Amino acid sequence: MDLDGRVIAINTAIIPFAQGIGFAIPINVAKTCTGKIDTTNIHMKPWLGVIGLSVNEDVAKYYELPTKQGVLVTRAVEQSPAQRSGITVGDIITRMDGAPIRHVEDLAREIHLREVGDKVELTVIRRGREQVIAVVLSEMP
Repeated sequence: MDLDGRVIAINTAIIPFAQGIGFAIPINVAKTCTGKIDTTNIHMKPWLGVIGLSVNEDVAKYYELPTKQGVLVTRAVEQSPAQRSGITVGDIITRMDGAPIRHVEDLAREIHLREVGDKVELTVIRRGREQVIAVVLSEMP
């Protein structure tokens, strides 16, 4: 709570015997989740279905990549939206709907800003050439 008594976050985990260390989610995130539960009785998380690693200068140099940022796809999960849309191992995701993807965390954030069934455009670098691939996000299994 803040000094005015308004709820600003909800505890999600507390580490016992760690001098009061705890983790919380912002109240706006909690409100979004509860709103979805109230209207649909279930909160479905959108899913792309890739496993990858953040591209940085060292990764780019080691794998001789054409960019120093993005997400290098190391696996497209079987029957995932990514695989059905043609995303393959070795693709580097650099944008989602125009938003820059510099790290895995950027990709996760952009996915979670969307809903199951949303169509997104991924900009990928494949064999040195940039292309745009449309993907429809599905429910996380």
